[in-house]
Parts: sequence; structure tokens; C-alpha cells
Amino acid sequence: MTTQRLEIIRRLSEAGGVPGFESPVRKLMEELLTPVSEELIRDHFGSVVGRKTGDASGPKVLVAGHLDEIGMLVTQITDEGFLRFQTLGGWWSQVMLAQRVTVQTRKGDLVGVIGSKPPHILPAEERNKVVQMKDMFIDIGVSSREEAEEAGVRPGDPIIPWSPFTPLANGKFFAGKAFDNRLGCATAVELLRELQGVQHPNVVFAGATTQEEVGLRGAQTLVQTVEPDVAFAVDVGIAGDTPGIKKHEAMSKCGKGPLILLYDATMVPNPRLRDFVLDTAADEHIPVQVDYVPGGGTDAGRFQTFASGVPSLAIGFPTRYIHSHVGVYHQDDFDNAVRLLTEVLRRLDWSTVRTIREW
Repeated sequence: MTTQRLEIIRRLSEAGGVPGFESPVRKLMEELLTPVSEELIRDHFGSVVGRKTGDASGPKVLVAGHLDEIGMLVTQITDEGFLRFQTLGGWWSQVMLAQRVTVQTRKGDLVGVIGSKPPHILPAEERNKVVQMKDMFIDIGVSSREEAEEAGVRPGDPIIPWSPFTPLANGKFFAGKAFDNRLGCATAVELLRELQGVQHPNVVFAGATTQEEVGLRGAQTLVQTVEPDVAFAVDVGIAGDTPGIKKHEAMSKCGKGPLILLYDATMVPNPRLRDFVLDTAADEHIPVQVDYVPGGGTDAGRFQTFASGVPSLAIGFPTRYIHSHVGVYHQDDFDNAVRLLTEVLRRLDWSTVRTIREW
């Protein structure tokens, strides 16, 4: 763990970028990729990667996180100046009430709060009911529609969860927003940094996609732009080490290593690529975990179906409380993921790729 690495994660975590509005975090990503890349490549959908050539005649390898985070979109301003919204990405309503948000407007950012009723006025039966998202609103501290509009708000403006990057008690756990999936973005940057001066038998394209949280959309355009021979999606997984989660619901634990997804709702990974990564981890004594996610997907699900098929795999980090305003991850998992991908890329030559394709 280095101060520079943590600062990159902090900056990416605190940047705003909900699906369809990734421009601020993409500009930051481009700034971070530039010093460690030979060139930047962007598609017309906003995804971006940096290229690093080891062997120009070697296979092309795509390693990508995703720029977007879950958030919201202003749909209506009430006569009283409150904001109604549409969620972007998967939210659970119970984690939303009384949380702070940032509304990005053409006149600048505004602080808002998702409104809630005090318990003093809630009948007993209402206290046990889950508030529906359609009944929620955001308070930006105005008294009318006209005042909200004068402040710069209009329907279509993005709404970003607010949660500063914060170290926790033991120095290796960190809390903050958008770890899903700014950790993947930071991995791409740090991977290219680790490859500086290192010989690898391939051409690496490392960066991040857009609009993953609303249907893996940027993955489809980026894979068509790069045309890789092998692809890795770097994303978060669900940590199963907190009270209330059964062992079979989420198997990974924070601090025990990056995880390899054996299955998600969008893909069954190439088995030889999976084994190649697991064997590399064993050879290098890098701790890894495995898990499956029946109810979600990653960009690897889009990568693998490009053209005649691309061997693909999802690698990630056990993360607590994902798809809420604040998550918690362990820095050792991040550092070991960077180590693992660096070693994988040092070994991924044409002979290995051909073997992987023959599964």
C-alpha cells in the first residue's frame, strides 16, 4: 500500500459519474492513464483505455473497470421545490432515506438530502413498512419550483451519492462511495504503472467502460473498438463477512484476496482462462477467492460475445454494502489484484491464448 495508490483511489472514489454522465470521472481517468500509456483510446460512448505495448505482435488483452456509479436522475421539480428522481442502477430503497446527495446542474453542484419522516409522527404500522422509491424526494433547501430552477436545476440533471473517502480503524479498511467500480478503474491505472519497464508478451489496453450499471452498454462499444483476444472485467463482489449474510449467499471475505467469479447472470467464464489465472495465483503465492453471483453481471459478459468469441473473466474485490451510499473494502485485496493481473500479463502469450481458446 502506497500513499500514491491510496490518493488515486480517493480521487476516483470522490469523483462524480453516474451512468450517462461519466464525463468528470472520465477526464480524471484520462489524466491518470496518460503518464503510464503510449496513447489513449476512446470510443464514441465515453469509454477509455490506455495502451501499453510489450510485444507488438502479441495478443491484445483488454483489462477494464467501469467509470459509472449508481445514482439518480432528476425527473420533476415539485411546486414546492422538491426533486423527484429516477434511479440509475440497482438500489434498495431501505438504504436511501436521509442520505446526502450532490445534484450536478449547469450552474454548479448543489447539496441535497433524500427526505424522511421523523419517527415521532409515524404510526406503529408505518414504521415497519419500506418506503417506496416512487414516494421519495430530494430537498435542496429551496421553497419553490422557481427557486430551484434559478439555482440551476432542471429535469435530466444527474444526482450523485455523497460520501467522502475515509480510512477506518485498522488502517487497511476504507469507506467511501463508488467503489463499484472506481476500484476497477484504479486497478487499470496501477496495472499499467506496474508494467512500466516490464516485458510482457502482449499489447495491454487498460481503462474503463461507461454505463455498466444500466446494462453493460459501454462494454459492448469498447470491446468493438479494441477487438481484444482476451478480456478481463475488474469489478467488485459481495463480501460475505458481515452479520446477516449466510455463507452460501456470498463466500468471499475482505482481506482474504481478490475474487474470481465462477458464474454470474451474464456469463460462464472460459474454463481454461479461469484455471490459468488460478494457477498463476498459486504459483506466485497470491491469495485468491472464488464466488458466484446469480443475480448480477459484469462487463465480461459483453466482452466474451464479441465477434467469434473472446475468452473473458471477471476479477474483483470483496466489498461490503455495495449499491448504497457507502461501501467498505480492504486494501490488501486491491494490492493483490494488481499483483495477480501483472503476473497474468507477464505470461499471456500467443501459445497460452491458443490453448485457452481450445477448451
